[in-house]
Parts: sequence; structure tokens; C-alpha cells
Amino acid sequence: MPVPHDISAETELWDAYAKSAFDNEAEPSFCWTQYAGHGPGPELLGLPKSVLEIGCGTGRALAHLAQQGVKTTGVDLSPRMAELAGERWAPLGVRIEQAEVLDWLAADTARYDAVYSIFGAAWFTDPSRLFPLVRERLTPGGVFVFSQPPAIPGAYGPQGMYKGGFAGKAMFTYRYSYKPAVWERHLLRAGFTTAEAQIVDAPHPGHIGTLVARARA
Repeated sequence: MPVPHDISAETELWDAYAKSAFDNEAEPSFCWTQYAGHGPGPELLGLPKSVLEIGCGTGRALAHLAQQGVKTTGVDLSPRMAELAGERWAPLGVRIEQAEVLDWLAADTARYDAVYSIFGAAWFTDPSRLFPLVRERLTPGGVFVFSQPPAIPGAYGPQGMYKGGFAGKAMFTYRYSYKPAVWERHLLRAGFTTAEAQIVDAPHPGHIGTLVARARA
């Protein structure tokens, strides 16, 4: 059953996040996991000429790809984050737009060699609505890759998440968690020809791993 996303409230939440997350001195970097220097890198995207990052946040991954000569576009729900990241990486040719991702993908007419999400929109958007739109925006043979924390055992589907603990203004959003095999089924139902999801172990035993999924159009 769909959950009632309140886009205006979620925009406020991500604007608040932008204030703490954006560092104007940060350098370009690309990492799928939450552990710096760990796990696979941008090679999962293949050799794209153009990419779209959905829920691009600080834009550091886009900046890294732009330095490699890739045409880069990012979309983020937070007006503040889009403004900060857009200004920071504009000299590298990075384009960042503020929009709700489902609306953006439905209206966009461009095609991309790769679409990706690093702890971004693929974690916070209903996959039954998101994945078909992503598929339509990919060039033939293009890839969709996303990463996020794996599901907590026994807790699957949309999960409510408060920001900033359990006191103060009630700011919350929903994230989506499934077993790897279920993510694969979502991708195949959306029209992708191949789909593989796996959990990359953390660099230290007993620490939280990272779910990484990759599908080809």
C-alpha cells in the first residue's frame, strides 16, 4: 500500500539536512558505500558519456565524473542543496536542478547512459513508481545503479524515518527496504533486461554493509 509522502514537508526536511551536510571545501569523490575508500567505484556505471544522479545531495560524485569528461546532471529535492551544490560545481560543468524526482523524470526528455543514486532518491522513493521512469530515461544498454543500507531483517517495504532524533518538530520521510532478490524483481518488472542486487560487506566485521543494485536497460 502506498505511503502518504508529503513533498513540502520532505523538502523542508532535506533543506535542514543541507545545512549540516554541505561543505564548500569538500573535494570531488565517488564511493557507493558509507565507508570512504571502500567497495566498488564508478566502474559500475561502465563508460558513460552522460549521467543523471537522482537525489544528488552535495554533488561530489557528479563533480568526480565531470572531471573525467562525463556530461553530468543531478536532481535534488532540497532547494538549498541544489543551490549550494550547483554553485560549487558549476565551474566543472555540473548541472544540478531542484525538483521532485518523479515529476522530473516524467517531464525530462533527455536520455542518459547511466542513472544512479548513492543513498539518494532510490532509497526514498516508491520503486514501483520510480524504476519505470528511470528505465525510460536510459539509452539502450544504459545502466541504473543505486546503493543504500540493507534492510534490517524482518523490516521490509516503506519505513518511516524521523530526522534529528525523537524530540522537536516532527520532520520525517519514508525510505524503502527490501531483500536483494526483491529489489531485483522490482527492477525486472520495470522493464530492465538484467538486474543484480547484493550486499557489500563493511570493512570491519559486524558493521553495517551496503546494498548495491545494478540493472541494464
